[in-house]
Amino acid sequence: MNPLTILGIAGSLRRHSFNRGLLRAAQELAPEGMSIGTFDLLGIPPYNFDEEAVLPASVAELKARIRAADAVLIATPEYNYSVPGVLKNAIDWASRPFGDSAWEAKPVALMGASVSTVGTARAQQHLRQTLTSLNCHTLTRPEVLIGVAAQKFDAAGNLTDPKAREMVGRLLAALVAWTRKLA
Repeated sequence: MNPLTILGIAGSLRRHSFNRGLLRAAQELAPEGMSIGTFDLLGIPPYNFDEEAVLPASVAELKARIRAADAVLIATPEYNYSVPGVLKNAIDWASRPFGDSAWEAKPVALMGASVSTVGTARAQQHLRQTLTSLNCHTLTRPEVLIGVAAQKFDAAGNLTDPKAREMVGRLLAALVAWTRKLA
């Protein structure tokens, strides 16, 4: 079988965020035949309809990377019971202009870490709604909702909790199966 290329996107701009740490853990735990690259949302400007005709270079790169990937893995924090603005902004850009969405029929898996006891359940639910409207094939299980994240990552932002690492590994295995089934 051909190896799968996964694009990892963290919904946080913070260099040492828990969700960037989740993506690093996913890269470490990737099963054989899967490679996970990442895209940093730092350079994505606020969405502006007036700039759709000639996309900003960072947006064009994001769209190209999404299209080139076999699937997308999003690690999202939860801000005010929802998705961080920077992540929603990037999703919006990659879906524009109308009729040219990079998300069309793309397999997507979600995971997230938060200091909250409920992890990122509400953010992931909102994200699922958005991705459904874009005709993504969002993996529903297993869920990776890492709560009380400060106790599960070390000072360098590395995921150290064995149970959480196991959950990430199960999600990656499910993403492989889901992506191959949809291919």
